[in-house]
Amino acid sequence: MGSTADKIRGKTNEVAGKARQAAGKAVGNHEEQAKGAIQEVKGKAQVAKGDAKDAVKKVVDKA
Repeated sequence: MGSTADKIRGKTNEVAGKARQAAGKAVGNHEEQAKGAIQEVKGKAQVAKGDAKDAVKKVVDKA
């Protein structure tokens, strides 16, 4: 998977996780809030993975 795809999936997971947390909070469902937080962190990790791929590509391209 390319860096752009990682970033898109990551942002999607971040947004979905935040929405899931908000929905869980609105109805008082702590389990759903926790799942949303996990999904948000997963998304941030995916974005970071995409950024790392970009950084490696820049280094390789300069070499």
